[in-house]
Amino acid sequence: MSRRKLDNMGVSAFCESMAMMIQSGIQTEEAVSLLHSGENRTGGILESALADMKKSLEEGSTLSRAMEDTGIFPEYALQMIKTGEDSGHLEDILFRLSTYYADQKVIQDKIRNAIIYPAAMLVLIIAVLSVMLAFVLPSFVKVYDSMLGSISSSAYNYINWAYGFCWLALILMIAVAVVLIVCLILWKTGKKDTVKAALSRIPATSKILESMGMFRFSGAFATFLSSGKLQDEAVLDSIPMADCRPVEEKLKKCARRMEEGHGFAQAAYEEEVFEPVYGRMLLAGERSGNLDKVLEKLNSHLEEDCSSRVDRLVGTVDPVLSFVLMVTVGLSLLSVMLPLIGMMSSIG
Repeated sequence: MSRRKLDNMGVSAFCESMAMMIQSGIQTEEAVSLLHSGENRTGGILESALADMKKSLEEGSTLSRAMEDTGIFPEYALQMIKTGEDSGHLEDILFRLSTYYADQKVIQDKIRNAIIYPAAMLVLIIAVLSVMLAFVLPSFVKVYDSMLGSISSSAYNYINWAYGFCWLALILMIAVAVVLIVCLILWKTGKKDTVKAALSRIPATSKILESMGMFRFSGAFATFLSSGKLQDEAVLDSIPMADCRPVEEKLKKCARRMEEGHGFAQAAYEEEVFEPVYGRMLLAGERSGNLDKVLEKLNSHLEEDCSSRVDRLVGTVDPVLSFVLMVTVGLSLLSVMLPLIGMMSSIG
């Protein structure tokens, strides 16, 4: 049975609850049963999934398999939990997953909020320009035609330029809106790769995608290392988690260097996988035997980098849209008011 996926906050809460109960010595089967009994009886996807998981665990299934059968958990979480079960580090993996998905929720909300305001601004611009073209400009033209006979044959024919300017801006804004709607439809229908490929051609958005890819990779890499995997295996297993082709290509080059005998930090530094300051952090951490702690700090820095890049993009887009609105409306109103000012001056 196909179910809607659990959101990031739901996955984070589930992993944290399971981790705390396992830490207290409660078995996974009992922990799932306790979570199910504590769920509100609202028919939510998690409540239904917990009931199925409880049944699967009673039949001898592993936690990762029981979660996979529900169809509501993301693939990354399933792989991490399976790794934790195989290595005996399930508790640590669950705590890491809780933090990882909580961070993903923060970034996701920031991106959503970053899109909502410019989208609302775009709708406002289209509405204002439509009103200008449908009501404001025609009203002025009608008045001037009755007073001057014909604007096009008078000295005030530059009003026609206001029409052209408004139409040009309106068509441009509608085109942008159509592109955004098409991208949203493609994203919702599972064609995310097409949208990402288009965004990767835009310098500002490509940097955001790469930053998010590095954040996902570093989180997965740290989790795999904590589960006891060797660096080579951890890198190879973490590469698909980046979900960003440019980042994956860099990491594959890094993996090839590691096959030649280099450590991850050295290979990543030489291939410029991370920014130089982060690369030096990893080198210091690896040489001092504190790579796990450095990776935790790196994840925090990468999350902040994602957020700051989104904020900078919004800080650029918003003024541009506001400028378009003010210039278009301002010039249009000025063009229709000048004839009135001229006529009043001649009368005076």
